[in-house]
Amino acid sequence: MFFLGIGTATPARRYTKAECLAAFQESDWFGRLDARSHWVARTVLQRDNGIEARRLALDSLADVFCIDPDTLSKRFLDHAPALAAQAGERALQRANLAAHEMDAVVVSTCTGYLCPGLSGYVAERLGLRADVQAFDLVGQGCAAALPNLQLSRSLLKSGACAQVLSICVEVSSAAMYLDDDPGVLISACLFGDGAGAAVLSAGPAASSPAGRRIQWRDSTSLMAPARRDALKFEQRAGMLRNILTREVPVLAADHAAQVLEAVLGRAGLARADVGQWIMHAGGRDVLLALQRRLDLQPHDLRYSAAMLREYGNMSSAFVYFVLQDALADAAPGGWWWLSSFGAGFSCHGALLEVR
Repeated sequence: MFFLGIGTATPARRYTKAECLAAFQESDWFGRLDARSHWVARTVLQRDNGIEARRLALDSLADVFCIDPDTLSKRFLDHAPALAAQAGERALQRANLAAHEMDAVVVSTCTGYLCPGLSGYVAERLGLRADVQAFDLVGQGCAAALPNLQLSRSLLKSGACAQVLSICVEVSSAAMYLDDDPGVLISACLFGDGAGAAVLSAGPAASSPAGRRIQWRDSTSLMAPARRDALKFEQRAGMLRNILTREVPVLAADHAAQVLEAVLGRAGLARADVGQWIMHAGGRDVLLALQRRLDLQPHDLRYSAAMLREYGNMSSAFVYFVLQDALADAAPGGWWWLSSFGAGFSCHGALLEVR
């Protein structure tokens, strides 16, 4: 499988963590939460947590504190299709292909629910063919990009499709929930809104992203359902409530190492053969855990750290931004490692060859 074009999209409005803290302190919610919650929010938003700003689908930060099922559902419906289609359109443009040339579209999200699914909205907005094969994947959290790409690869490998449009979109501001649980508050301080897309093909094209040839060579996945309570969404009062525990950084690093070693072993490669690391970043602590467990230097995770600092954790869409940033920086070719992890607890990794 080859990547022919990559596109990303975010809401227009950029909010710094200082602005988010000020808005929280001015909101009614500040008085509803206890002193410990005030300390957690101030600590996360005032220290260097690896995030400087986020893009949120809000006209003002005051809107984020309107937390009820109808408001959140409308926010997802208003923004998820638009962001997904915008990222898809940019990926098509970079691939020099038209929408009607796509044989399938695979859309992943975890921050909202629509029936019919997002794929229909994307097909309508982009002008995909009426007979396009459309797949909606839900419930895979931050890890979803790699399963999305794995399904796309299977469609291409089967011969059922010549070209597939892969999209991940998350409107984290449509999954807002606040209470005195530290994990819930930290989640509210980490996540941003965004979408990523890739045009994929069974064969290479003359024109590729940034003039590069990107080939998916191998991949694997690892799931540990017994650890699902460490990181997941639950339904409460008709809304999504994020469960985030302290063990996530270590879990992510351990699973990422296992997935990496499995694929490198099959390829007869060592970690030193990997030139670029395209990693999901759950947060600063996750990046530090990955760095330690994989024996990496801060420079190795520079693209993940840069995207986290500017956009926050965009869940499933994040790795498209990291890959796009590495390509825009003309990172040296060779073996690249693409990995995502999240709810489940699940972890996925893919070996890319970039020329």
